[in-house]
Amino acid sequence: MAIRSFFLFILFFSSSLSPVFSLYEDQVGLMDWHQQYIGKVKQAVFSSQRAGRKRVVVSTEENVIASLDLRHGEIFWRHLLGADDVIDGIDIGLGKYVITLSSGGSILRSWNLPDGQMVWESSLQGPKHSKSFLVVPTNLKFDKDNVLVVFSNGRLHAISCIDGEVLWKKDFEAESFEVQQVIQPPGSDLIYVVGFAASYQFEMYQINAKNGELLKHESASFSSGFSGEVSLVSTETVVALDSTGSILLTISFQDGKISSQQTPISNLVEDSLGPAVIIPLSVSGIFAIKTDAVTVFIRVIGEGKLEVVEKTTHEIAVSDALSISEDQQAFALIQHASSEIHLTVKLAHDWDGNLLKESVKMDRQRGLVHKVFINNYIRTDRSYGFRVLIVMEDHSLLLLQQGEIVWSREDGLASIIDVTTSELPVERNGVSVAKVEHNLFEWLKGHMLKLKGTLMLASPEDMAAIQSMRLKSSEKSKMTRDHNGFRKLLIVLTRAGKLFALHTGDGRIVWSHLLRSLHKSEACQSPIGLNLYQWQVPHHHAMDENPSVLVVSRCGPSSDTPGVLSFVDTYTGKELSSLSLDHAVVQVIPLPYTDSTEQRLHLLINADKHAHLYPKTSEALSIFKREFLNIYWYSVEDQNGIIKGHALKCKCTGKVADEFCFDTRDLWSVVFPSESEKIVATVTRKLNEVVHTQAKVVADQDVMYKYISRNLLFVATVAPKGSGEIGSVTPEESWLVAYLIDTVTGRILHRVTHHGSQGPVHAVFSENWVVYHYFNLRAHRYEMSVIEIYDQSRADNKDVWKLVLGKHNLTSPISLFSRPEVITKSQSYFFTHSLKAIAVTSTAKGITSKQLLLGTIGDQVLALDKRFLDPRRTVNPTQAEKEEGIIPLTDSLPIIPQSYVTHALRVEGLRGIITVPAKLESTTLVFAHGVDLFFTQLAPSRTYDSLTEDFSYALLLITIVALVAAIFVTWRLSERKELQEKWR
Repeated sequence: MAIRSFFLFILFFSSSLSPVFSLYEDQVGLMDWHQQYIGKVKQAVFSSQRAGRKRVVVSTEENVIASLDLRHGEIFWRHLLGADDVIDGIDIGLGKYVITLSSGGSILRSWNLPDGQMVWESSLQGPKHSKSFLVVPTNLKFDKDNVLVVFSNGRLHAISCIDGEVLWKKDFEAESFEVQQVIQPPGSDLIYVVGFAASYQFEMYQINAKNGELLKHESASFSSGFSGEVSLVSTETVVALDSTGSILLTISFQDGKISSQQTPISNLVEDSLGPAVIIPLSVSGIFAIKTDAVTVFIRVIGEGKLEVVEKTTHEIAVSDALSISEDQQAFALIQHASSEIHLTVKLAHDWDGNLLKESVKMDRQRGLVHKVFINNYIRTDRSYGFRVLIVMEDHSLLLLQQGEIVWSREDGLASIIDVTTSELPVERNGVSVAKVEHNLFEWLKGHMLKLKGTLMLASPEDMAAIQSMRLKSSEKSKMTRDHNGFRKLLIVLTRAGKLFALHTGDGRIVWSHLLRSLHKSEACQSPIGLNLYQWQVPHHHAMDENPSVLVVSRCGPSSDTPGVLSFVDTYTGKELSSLSLDHAVVQVIPLPYTDSTEQRLHLLINADKHAHLYPKTSEALSIFKREFLNIYWYSVEDQNGIIKGHALKCKCTGKVADEFCFDTRDLWSVVFPSESEKIVATVTRKLNEVVHTQAKVVADQDVMYKYISRNLLFVATVAPKGSGEIGSVTPEESWLVAYLIDTVTGRILHRVTHHGSQGPVHAVFSENWVVYHYFNLRAHRYEMSVIEIYDQSRADNKDVWKLVLGKHNLTSPISLFSRPEVITKSQSYFFTHSLKAIAVTSTAKGITSKQLLLGTIGDQVLALDKRFLDPRRTVNPTQAEKEEGIIPLTDSLPIIPQSYVTHALRVEGLRGIITVPAKLESTTLVFAHGVDLFFTQLAPSRTYDSLTEDFSYALLLITIVALVAAIFVTWRLSERKELQEKWR
């Protein structure tokens, strides 16, 4: 009995070592990481509270409102308003409310400053669209309530700061009136609204702030007209430029009367070429203009007299004015000088005197300073100290104080436009990957803690210690490859033109590089990054070569502007070279061919439909010529509703002729009638997707052969009326049509119509199936449909003897120009959520079952087993179908809370989901990006080919030793007992 009990204990103890597939609290952060950002800051307002934590409230280009800790740069709270809710203005009212104006001045909100909770929201409508202004006067009060002044949609509003009630409003009905400034002089009950009418007339309205009564309206005509914006010099003076940009107009409206003075720019700036531009400032008595590469600061003295106080050729940035006393204003000035920036804080009325002058070393990879915000504090000696918040060219945010960078935030990562991956270098000989235990006591302590955690006896302090040990011992942050392929580099390109390499282990930035090719220059005025491509991927045995990526960009928003190519080393971030092209880049086609140096061949299609081969080497050209007749591609013209197929024709002729340029020819075109169909989505398979097998064995032991083709294109079209917002049309007026098109021949292999449905459409294509998501107007619900396509020409390959004798046609060549015999199976299901993105898991060999990764409207990623989207699901599956794994049919797809890949986290502003196969077949790497970043490892069929990372080998060894010792002891006891029985 004792031996039996002992073995039961050993069995229970061993079972506690089995892998657990749930995610416990102490496991968060072991295989995933989450990073929060806010985007490039547009406006910043410092909290003036004497007590409490120091903070700054910012609005960003990603439409985020956030409160940041001034000590460390951490986020107190933030809100993402949405893609269409652009923030126009931000300020703080009554010292405890954050006031925001957004949506073109249509929505005014108040947020509680300490916790970010919304207090109230007001909708501001008006007769016409106009520029928006938010003014928060400090001395304009009704009873105990502060008044907010808002100009939006052609109407001036006075709004209560406490509850958002509109106290009065005033319409400006003149259609041609364009407001430029809304001015509320301190200590006055007047409001001035100034602007232009018909581009040559200056208008001034004087309004009573108490009741909105129009007190005075004056206008003055300027025959030369106006250009650009005006700059406010004082509460009753503005400056503007004429339409030629060569004359400076100083306009005063003191006592409600308009007077002006004209000054040629040549009187202020000698040898100026080209039109001048006014730099917006809010410093009393000072404004700035820029001509060519010279920036000039000008002071207004007395009655419109102008005095040049400084000229500089350096790049310069100026902050808004900061009131440090009742009659004094300070502002910050930053100039660049090689690897340093020079910070100067001046008084508005004393340009020659400096309150502060410092030099700060700055990483050149951050680029130039774009924006400056200043705040003051009182030092222990009662003097003024200053802290400066700066926004850099790469969208990063930094706080400068006492000549040092206190903290920095890499908020450029909130605007990722493309992602690719790179393998890490191979580990050199002599470097051990295994962890070395330095102390026996620590070793025993660690395993005792793990045992307590397994038996659920650990205290919160023990759980924290276990988490810390796991993070240190996982070795996930090493800069070498691991045998499972979990450690990689994520190479991301941001909208600022900066490349980052993120380590998949912990998300840290390995290197970052602001590309020279994406810097503004005379030849390239508005560079825009487009895409990333794998350029050179050496084999793992090539230890002396680093992989590189190709960055494709162009010099403007138009597709016919010249392109720029950059080649970047993925291990160091060094820009190896760059090419300024003499042609545009409309389409980039990575070819499945590489040269002897592992450089991948690419075709770049320009606006004239010429194909340019890169790299431009004789070896690449010879490889390309061998495959000349096998290269096809397609193009989609969304606006015209046309899809075309193309092939190569011959070498280019004419001015653009060189041996690497080729003319193209159109093979086919599919034209969708504009009165009934509009293209809303196109998707094709990943070029690097691996398909494990073409055959699929179904429940009755029959075999179906997947139609596997890299040339299949899924196209979704909707009725033109149904291309608007959901609910804007009736079900009878809207329909959605899905197509499967062969891009080599242009043949439509399948077409299905969903009546009463509309977009937006999100789709993903994998192997022989496509899944797409849309809205069903009749059912008032979202739907997901699946289409699977099978090859009937292989239907006779079911005879085993034919397979043995080699008489089947599985290996016979296939021509896409012969009409394929295909059949399709499809099914539709209701789905609860709206989607932002959709992707599918990918593994190294394609053996592991697939999961769909759905980016929901709640900014989370949901994993849905592909079996739920099997078109062969029936209400009552047979026993054979149940054994195959077919799930009984239901009208809707289930949402299992445990299937959220992001757990309880949110990827704010989710835009894309990227999946990367690991070397371990069971595991795929998932990267989701938006304003936030999230990375994790996912095992759709669980980790059937490995043990978990936190598996305790020490406990397993102890168990084996204990089991062997128990066997030996019981054997000795049994022998002794038998001997005693024989002596009886």
